[in-house]
Amino acid sequence: MKYITTGRPDYDAVRSMINKLSKKYPYLKVFSIGKSWLGRNIQAISIGNASDTVLFAGGFHGSEWLTILVLLRFMERLCLAYSDETEISGVNICEAMYGRQITFIPCINPDGTEIALFGPGAALWNAGRVMRISKDYKHWQANARGVDINHNFDAGWNELHKLERQSGIFGPARTQYGGVMAESEPETRAITSFCRKNVVRHAIAMHSQGEVIYWKYGNNTPAKSQTMAGIMSASSGYELSSPEGMASHGGFKDWFISTFSRPAFTVEIGKGENPLPLDMFDDIYNKIEEMMLFASLF
Repeated sequence: MKYITTGRPDYDAVRSMINKLSKKYPYLKVFSIGKSWLGRNIQAISIGNASDTVLFAGGFHGSEWLTILVLLRFMERLCLAYSDETEISGVNICEAMYGRQITFIPCINPDGTEIALFGPGAALWNAGRVMRISKDYKHWQANARGVDINHNFDAGWNELHKLERQSGIFGPARTQYGGVMAESEPETRAITSFCRKNVVRHAIAMHSQGEVIYWKYGNNTPAKSQTMAGIMSASSGYELSSPEGMASHGGFKDWFISTFSRPAFTVEIGKGENPLPLDMFDDIYNKIEEMMLFASLF
């Protein structure tokens, strides 16, 4: 069939996809959780009605833009099955969604994604600064200020800051610089504010690459997290793992677990070098659709 959610997920294309989906499926709730440093909307979409929600978020890192399309496609597949009263992986979506809500934030870092796709001109008035930070735009991970959003959450941030300095990172960079303080960036504050204002049952952060699932952080990791991660691993074939070095702190998953003592997961989709090419999308998506469905329904 012909999907709405197809092609390169740049900022304008994503807005167009979301607009078309909301017109086709009027029960979708589309809203903004905030704006990026350059003023781009950070859009969210909810399906279903409940007092709590399961959260999927992607596009934390600019060059990991394939995660955006994965979330949009999964949302479209849910809508199709919900409207047609059909199944995904043997699960009747109408019945499964009763009394549930899922929220998608496809792209936390729209500025970084635009820079990775189009180069420094996408940084608008900050283009000169981006050019001074790095000429490697294809692998750009940070936001438009050179802050890595997934190093900017308040979870072991001080320890992470020390590790950054030990690695020679003292200021804005295309990757791994965590900012001047935790939650210094508007993109970080947008998603933490959403989580504080809403009851999020559990959260899944999509990254690339490696085909691994990270599920624990510190002493607040719930006991059921390992069981949930095991089911996700069995469904997808992705391995359970623990991050090392500078990936060990400062991430959204880490912050969510330490703040709320509820499950959260980082899923690293696909294998290869970021940015994963668009022609890998179908294979990557088909391998993890069932996993995302199970993660939605825990």
